[in-house]
Amino acid sequence: MARFPKAVATGWLPAVLVAFAVGGSSNSSNFDPIKYVDPLIGSTNGGNVFSGATLPYGMAKAVADTNAGANQAGFNPDGSAVTGFSIMHDSGTGGAPSMGNFPLFPYNGCADDDVNRCAFPKRTRAKFGSYAADSVKAVPGYFGITLNSGPRVEMTTTLHAAVFRFTFKGAPGQKPLILQDLSDLSDTRQDNGTIHVDAGTGRITGSATFVPSFGHGRFTSHFCTDFHGADIADSGIFVDSRASTQVKDLLIPRSDDGYPMPGGAFVHFANGDKPVYARVGISLISREQACANAEAEIPDFDFDKHSEAATQAWREKLSVIVVDTKDVDVSFVNNLYSGFYRTMISPQNYTGENPLWKDGEPYFDSFYCIWDSFRSQFPFLTVVDPEAVAQMVRSLISTYEHDGWLPDCRMSLCRGFTQGGSNADVVLADTYLKGIRRGINWQKGYEAVRKDAEVEPFDWCCRGRGGLDSWKRLGYIPAQDFDYKGFGLATRSISRTLEYAYNDFCIAQIAAGLEMKEDEEKYIASSGNWLNLYKEDQPSNYWNGTSTGFTGFFQPKYLNQTWGFQNPLNCSHIDKATACNLQSNGGESYEGSIWEYGFFVPHNHAELISLYGGPDAFVRRLNYMHDNGITYIGNEPTFLTVFQYHYAGRPALSALRSHFYIPKFFAPTRPGLPGNDDSGAMGSFVAFNMMGLFPNPGQDVYLIIPPYFESVNITNPVTGKTARVRAVNFDPTYKNVYIQSATLNGEPYTKNWINHSFFTEGKELVLTLGKNESSWGTRVQDLPPSLGHYAGFNGTYNKRLVGAKYAARSYKGNFGHVDQGA
Repeated sequence: MARFPKAVATGWLPAVLVAFAVGGSSNSSNFDPIKYVDPLIGSTNGGNVFSGATLPYGMAKAVADTNAGANQAGFNPDGSAVTGFSIMHDSGTGGAPSMGNFPLFPYNGCADDDVNRCAFPKRTRAKFGSYAADSVKAVPGYFGITLNSGPRVEMTTTLHAAVFRFTFKGAPGQKPLILQDLSDLSDTRQDNGTIHVDAGTGRITGSATFVPSFGHGRFTSHFCTDFHGADIADSGIFVDSRASTQVKDLLIPRSDDGYPMPGGAFVHFANGDKPVYARVGISLISREQACANAEAEIPDFDFDKHSEAATQAWREKLSVIVVDTKDVDVSFVNNLYSGFYRTMISPQNYTGENPLWKDGEPYFDSFYCIWDSFRSQFPFLTVVDPEAVAQMVRSLISTYEHDGWLPDCRMSLCRGFTQGGSNADVVLADTYLKGIRRGINWQKGYEAVRKDAEVEPFDWCCRGRGGLDSWKRLGYIPAQDFDYKGFGLATRSISRTLEYAYNDFCIAQIAAGLEMKEDEEKYIASSGNWLNLYKEDQPSNYWNGTSTGFTGFFQPKYLNQTWGFQNPLNCSHIDKATACNLQSNGGESYEGSIWEYGFFVPHNHAELISLYGGPDAFVRRLNYMHDNGITYIGNEPTFLTVFQYHYAGRPALSALRSHFYIPKFFAPTRPGLPGNDDSGAMGSFVAFNMMGLFPNPGQDVYLIIPPYFESVNITNPVTGKTARVRAVNFDPTYKNVYIQSATLNGEPYTKNWINHSFFTEGKELVLTLGKNESSWGTRVQDLPPSLGHYAGFNGTYNKRLVGAKYAARSYKGNFGHVDQGA
């Protein structure tokens, strides 16, 4: 969902080339993943990572909010001032800043002990929000920072609440003040925000309505704040820059000039000798529920207890992967576990906090966006946390039942914008094929994905698919389509066509597993619609007329079936002039060029390779795109292209690409990500690469490269079985990155891919490595399954239909008995 330029992380090379920082081997009994997690990785330079305190999938997310130009996740450590401390955030998103509702802000005291001499509006209190960079501390479950104005602010969370510890450093006799206002990060508060402070206890409660950051609609949020640790001197409310201790209630409009009028409440303390604790409960239901959440989850204001509990919750989640750290530079271990950590920040578990419907099913929110996360984050979670995936899929199906369609993006109880196809279809297929069953109504799930393919919603901007009449009649989405049944941006005709085709393939896999033969055949047929936009004589030239030397590209078509034109290099990483995002004048490909989308046929590599002239020509084309910067690893459509050499019988080149991209573009530093983390998409890409297995999402396929460690152990949380990838001749300088041979459970293994039973059954994959490319995994019979015929390998035409019809039933005996998930 990257809608900003993706800056390249420069100036960092793998320290492993210089020195080895970690000694000794790891084992599950003494390995602590927490020490390798840095929540601040990706918090600046466009990564937009949430770096504060939270639980896995937690609703409460506490951090310092800054006034940086890019503060989508609240805290950006670029030196911008802190404007408050709030407990609702998202992670890694593009677009507008998200949530940051009801921030607190502390003062050692107000001049002359006059509350009117403290700065209340966000814009003016920023001058008191500078901090020393070395005062920032972040570990899973904890965040702390010291303001140069004096207060040290620490925070930790439970699922729906946070506790802050304010340590004041004012002059003797100063009376600290803590305010809480009715704003959010993007200043979207609507009319009729309300706040109340109790004169006796200092409890502050309030509610306000806000706008989501990347979608349509509004949402109302509620909070409840209690204080502990110091006597209360007085309290009151503020409006704009003026405050009063006589007034305890406030009802405030938005404003007349479009900017929300500052307003909120404060508590003035008698002294600052002891830390002041603030407990903040949140709810999307009511103030009463916000108070109940806080009281139930943090009954005793014991900061250290809850901080330790939050860290332990993360330790348990992250411990399912154990790597051998022997001789490997610590930066690689940090990269793996920090990436793993980020995959569980979002989506967020709002179960019990959904005011829109109540059906007893889980409710998850903050799917930013499935267009990003289906590619690696969801497949990663099926490996490390299938129970959570089962709940997420149940939530998606519940959303379908109550909102009419599966979401492609959803946040803050609102429909988010659809970026391409109906890619929740891919998530459901991926989950189904990998045997996650418990609690999921798969008949209802199939009904949901089938509706995506058959019924157009009026607002296909934000759910489902548009242009279905043309899709069914012509077999593609036309440029300048005539679509009177619904509304959305009539752009992206090429990328939508390609995504719809793959979405239909994924629907066919579920249909096959449910023994719906007619539907299976129907959607397998429409999954071939990608071919209808392939123009075999289309050249690709640079803007000065110089040819790239390649012919045969997708092109837009009109309703009358005549060809349109888009330069295949437009919207590529080297194109600095064309916009291909969600805007009315956007191109026919979304967040990527036709060159890049030319490889998005995940289900039929065999035919795609034939179209491009065979495996050697396919490899040349793939190399040209990567070597000339046409694609960029900072955006998710590039992910699979790193590994598509496997389908051309060159798995060694996938390993080589991985070892180029990971150290060059993914540094374990604050500016270390090449683009928005997109709710853990980038984090899961890094983790999969380092584990040595990468998914083709929506299929039961993991492509094999050497791991970045001598061994990687992955324990399935449901079956309790531990899968192991082990590298013989492992070289921590990463010169031995070519697989020479392999065994699976002790037997010779020549396929360049494995399926999900590797994880659920706890198999062992042993890879013998060397310095040169070998013949391992290069034969046609060793290639991943595909629709169509693999042709042109070793100069011959192979008529074998690999993977038969490549339907879910072909895997049924392998994993149908595995019952994963909640």
